[in-house]
Amino acid sequence: MAAARFIPEEAEGDAVTDGRVVEAHGSALVVRRAPRERARAAVLVLHGGQENGRRPARPWQPAALRMRPFTGVAASVSSPRDVLVGQVRYRYRGWNDAADPLHDTLRALDELRGLAGDVPVVLVGHSMGGRAALRAAADPAVRGVLALAPWCPPGDPVDGLDGTRILVLHGDRDHTTEPGESAAYVRHAREAGAEAGMVLLRGCDHAMLRRSRDWHRASAAAVRTLLRPERDLDGWAAEACTADGPLLR
Repeated sequence: MAAARFIPEEAEGDAVTDGRVVEAHGSALVVRRAPRERARAAVLVLHGGQENGRRPARPWQPAALRMRPFTGVAASVSSPRDVLVGQVRYRYRGWNDAADPLHDTLRALDELRGLAGDVPVVLVGHSMGGRAALRAAADPAVRGVLALAPWCPPGDPVDGLDGTRILVLHGDRDHTTEPGESAAYVRHAREAGAEAGMVLLRGCDHAMLRRSRDWHRASAAAVRTLLRPERDLDGWAAEACTADGPLLR
C-alpha cells in the first residue's frame, strides 16, 4: 500500500471529518476519519456510477456527492476513538465488463488490512456502489452491508455470505434500479446463509432526496447495528430479516 499522508480537509472539500483526511496516492481507500486509538472496526462508503464508462471517477461528480450525507451518518453513529470511516475510490465511473468497482473495493479492503489490521468492516453502498458492496461481502473482513437502492441484476453471485448481515433500503418508486431485483437478491442471500432483510420506503426514488431524513435515520440505525456483529439484530433490521418479504415503511 502506498504511504498515507495527511492533507488539510479543505483540499478535498469534505465536511465530514474531525479535521483531517487521510489520502494515499493511487490508493483505492480514502480515510475520512482516522480513529484516535487502534481501530476496532471500519465503515467504508461506496457511491454510485453507471453501467459503462471508462472516464475517471471524481469526488465532485453527483454520484459521489450524493453519498456525503451518508458518510456523515456513519461518522456520527460510530466511535471516533476506534472506528475508521472511509470511502472507496473508483478508477472509473462505470461498472464495465470487468466489474471495475468491485475490484476497487477489494483493493480498498486489502489496503485497510495493511493500515488497520484484520478489523471487521461494514460497507455502505448506493446503486452501483451497492452492487460492489454486495459482491465484496464475501471478503472475510466484511461483517455487514447496507445497500441503498442497489443495482442487483439477476445472476449476481451470493457465494460466501454465510453469517453476513445484509440490509437493503430501496424506494418503491425507483425507476433506475429495480426494487424487485433487490428483493430477489435478499431471498437468494438468505438461502446462502446470510441474515438479510429489506425495507421499501414509500414514495421514494433513486436519488434518496424524497424523505431524506428517513433515509438517514434508517441508515444510522443500520450502521449502529452492523457495527455490533456480536449482538442480536434489533429495530427495523430485526423485523426486516425475519419478514417473509420487504417491509413497506
